[in-house]
This record gives sequence, C-alpha cells and structure tokens, in this order.
Amino acid sequence: MEAVDAILGEPTSLWDGGERNPLDDHVARGGRDVRSQRHLLLPVLHSLQDRVGWVSRGGLEYACRRLSVPPADAYGVVTFYDRFATEKRPALAVHVCDDVACKCAGADELCAALESSFGPSGALGSHSGAAWYRSPCLGLCDRAPAVMVERAGLRHSHGRVTSATASSVRDVLGGAEPPVYEVAGLSQPRSEVSLLRRVGDADPGSFDSYRAAGGYRALRRAIEMGPEAVIREITDARLLGRGGAAFPTGRKWDAVARTPARPHYMVCNADESETGTFKDRVLMEGDPFAVVEAMTIAGLATGCEHGYMYVRGEYPLARHRMEGAVQQARERGFLGDDVAGSATRFDIEVRRGASAYICGEETALFNSIEGKRGEPRNKPPFPVQAGLFSLPTLVNNVETLVNVLEILNNGAAAFAATGTAESTGTRLFCLSGHVRAPGVYEVPMGTTLGALIDKAGGLPEGRRLEAVLLGGAAGSFVTEKQLDVPLSFEGTRSIGATLGSGAVMVLDDTADLSSILLRIAAFFRHESCGQCVPCRVGTKRQEEILQRVLSSRNGNSHEGDIKLLADIAQAMRDASICGLGQTAASAIQSAIPLMVAR
Repeated sequence: MEAVDAILGEPTSLWDGGERNPLDDHVARGGRDVRSQRHLLLPVLHSLQDRVGWVSRGGLEYACRRLSVPPADAYGVVTFYDRFATEKRPALAVHVCDDVACKCAGADELCAALESSFGPSGALGSHSGAAWYRSPCLGLCDRAPAVMVERAGLRHSHGRVTSATASSVRDVLGGAEPPVYEVAGLSQPRSEVSLLRRVGDADPGSFDSYRAAGGYRALRRAIEMGPEAVIREITDARLLGRGGAAFPTGRKWDAVARTPARPHYMVCNADESETGTFKDRVLMEGDPFAVVEAMTIAGLATGCEHGYMYVRGEYPLARHRMEGAVQQARERGFLGDDVAGSATRFDIEVRRGASAYICGEETALFNSIEGKRGEPRNKPPFPVQAGLFSLPTLVNNVETLVNVLEILNNGAAAFAATGTAESTGTRLFCLSGHVRAPGVYEVPMGTTLGALIDKAGGLPEGRRLEAVLLGGAAGSFVTEKQLDVPLSFEGTRSIGATLGSGAVMVLDDTADLSSILLRIAAFFRHESCGQCVPCRVGTKRQEEILQRVLSSRNGNSHEGDIKLLADIAQAMRDASICGLGQTAASAIQSAIPLMVAR
C-alpha cells in the first residue's frame, strides 16, 4: 500500500481505498473525476515493482481500488509490459543483453557461463536472493556486452556492468555492488560536432553550467520571434524527423498549431528501444537541459501547455537527469505558468517506459502514458488531430528536438547548408559491433557509410567485413559493395535500405550471421503486441521457418521455405497496423542473399 500511496497520496475516502467518512454515505466519486486518474496506473505499477521486485495480487487490487480501474483491465496492462513481474521473484535481478552488438562481444559465452553457475535464465539456483535474465538490447551497445542490475526495496537502485565478464556478473549475483557507471564522452573531436558539443563539457546536473555554455539562447529567440515565425524557420531549414519516418518537422508543428481543439499536448519520444541505438541516451545523460529547452520551444510554438517525456525504462540515469533538469528549469522560471517571462504556460512531466519495444510507436506510446496496454492505434486520425487523450499532440524524438536549437541559434539557411538538398543538417549514428571505437558519431548528412566506419577506427586488424546492419533490427543488411552509399534519406532509399534510428552495427567475418538472424526473428516474435493477425502470426511463422532453413545443411531443399518467408514478409508489410509488423522481416529478407552466397 505504501508504494501505491507514494504516487497517489493518502486516500481520503472509502471510494479511493481509505476509511469511511460521513460524506461517503452521501457522495460517490465517478465519471470524469475517476477517469482522470487512469493515466497514473503505470507510475503506480513501477512503484510496486521497485518496492518489492514484483506486482503482487494484493498490491494490484489496492491500486485498482485507488484508481477505480477494473482488476481484469489492470492485469492486462501488467502482463503486457516485460518490466512488471506477476510472480514473486528475488529482489536482485540481473539482466544480461544477448542482442546483436552484445553477441558480437561474447554475450553467448557470458550467458553460457552464468547458466553453468546459476542455472538457466530466470532460475533461482542456489542463490535464492538473486536471479539473472536474458534481455534484448539495453542501449549500451558501445560498451558490450552489457548488463543491467536492479535491486528492489525501499532504496530501489539500478546499476550497470559494461564490458561485462562472467566473473564481474557472478560477483554482482553474489551480492557485490556493480561498478560505478561512467558516462561516455565524445567519440570524436569536439570541433567536429554541434549537437553533441556540450556532452562531456557542461555539467549535466547544473542549470547554470548549461546557461554558461549557451543554453536557453534559442528559447529567448523563439519568444522574441513568436510561434508562427519559429515554425516558418523550422520549415525553411527542411528538418526531417530523426526517428526513422523522416516526416518534415515544420509541417508537423504547423499542423498541430493550426488544430482548433484544445488543449494541445507535446510528447518527446525517448523510448529508444531499437536494437543498436543509443544516441538519445547519450544526449539525455550528457545534455539534458538541451532537451528541456527544445521541448519548451516546441510547446510554445504549437500552443501546448503540457509536455510528457517518455524515457525508456532501461535508461535510469537518463531519466534521473531529465527529472533533475525539469525541476531546475521550473525553479528558475523556464517552465511553469510564465516561461522565461513570456506570460505563456508550459510544463513537462517525465514518464518511465516499461520495457515494451512497441511503445516506440507514437500511438502505442500515447496508450502507455494513458495507463493502458501499449497497443498501436489505427491511423487516421493522426496524432496532430487526435493523439494523447484524443487531443491534438505533437510528437518528436530527442535528436529531432535538439536540432531545433541549432536552427534557432544559427538560422535556417546555415542549417540547410550542411548535408544534402533533401537531407539537411548533421545526423547522429550509433556505431557498434566489430569496430575499434564504438560510440555515437555526428556527421553531415550524405557522409558515406565507409567513411563513417573509418571514423570509428575501422574493423579490427586482419578482419574482413561481412555485412553492416543499418537501421537496427527493423533495418537492412548492406554489404561491402555498398559502403559508398551516402547516409542520407534519399541515398539509403536508392539501395532499398533506410537510415532508421541511426544504428550502424558492423559485422566482420567472425560474426555468426545465422545466430544473429535467429535473434532478430525471436525479438520481433516476442515484441509483437499481438493486436493484428499479420504481425502476431507472421512473426511466429517467420521464426519457425528461419530456424528450419538455417538448420538445413542443404540449402536447395528449402527453396520453398525461402519463398514462403518472402510471402509472409509481404503480408506483414501490407496488412500490419504499425511499423513493427511492417518492418519485422526487413533485416531477414535483406540477409537471404548473403546466406545463399555462403
């Protein structure tokens, strides 16, 4: 009960789980008053999970009474998100990433060693106070193999073990404190970057340090210009969204601003769950005030009074730093009822994701904020018309928003002068896998893939490039012959690939491509929300057929299966509700020629 009350406050009447008072005999709460609390369900579930390590039946029933949510409905929400456990488990949970980048760094061998010592994933073994679990990508691909450590209790804590070894993880499972997590610095000279220039330089926990490094100049200019001029500047810069869809940012802002229904909401999508992607984590951990400033500009320009920042659950430090930045900005008058003396209101609330890849899809994210299962909605209506709480909503990801500061500080013309005619500005790319210096790199749009890999130090000595997974699990494999492709929206489109989230996973000739493909297929089968048949059935059948094909020693005997995989891919692309199903086969289909060549 304490965990629930910590979020909702002490109950005041029988109707919200408290003691009966005289007024309860005459007045019952219901209707809009009750429904308005539904969006607090996920924060309450997080509080329960943090306190005891799982969501007990009693805790869930009390939360349902407090929020007037039907227990069956709430149970459906709890079981949707991987973050929440409904069976008792140890207070210490160790999550070991076994996704693509970590596989390349020895995650399979690490998991085998843990199985030998502690039993299979999820088993208690002889250490009843701790358990380890296999995990999809944790967003720490630059320091693979990666491990996340979570300890439940009154002093709930998160830790990380990077470049993990069997010995270091055994120590943590035995009760040792995980090593102090060191925030990554820049991967390239500071003179080469603009979006990343404050990372590792300005103090991410200090409002004054951010101001001294040029912070809030863009907001001051936006207030002086006015909303229409700000949107026009963004439009003139030809900024395309950096989340993968590449929608014109200025057009999106203009559509929200012109929608007459009120109120408007602003949402920053920081649920960065695409395999191999960690650029938004670097920005939030290293320059959180920039994200707050950019959200504020977006809110003021589009008539939003309230913003939500939805941060991936596996990013505890990023979330804490964003919460701290929001609090300091509010205390200094840059959020609240009178933003920087503009007589305009805008405030931000930080929300925590719950380990659901699908919530990177904007409408699934809305449902999650509203306290529901993170299932995508049909479009239309589009978010600019009916988004969060069925009201006009502006959604941008972290990198897109930080670009807004560059446009307002330097002008649209200067921004558009960098990159290509269709893809303006710089882009953040996440280099991982078999490169000498993995990390986040900022380069002008149009830089070739080969030049980017060279910037990361190239492959280890004596190794040969096998393939590059461009755009994460939802992206495509490209080969050595395609290293001259310009990394722009139009450049990758010309070879049938996509920039996607900016993930670039380099695989040399030591990579087990079959194992990687099976991991991608299993990932999509697990992460499918199950709402639409093409995705629910297609991802399952894709994994089964791929296992059959890859286990065969005679590739010719499975020509029919390869054709069936292509048919399933087409059905998922054409009939799935959201991008998960539409791209679930992209990487596998692009890899089939590589497998045939082998």
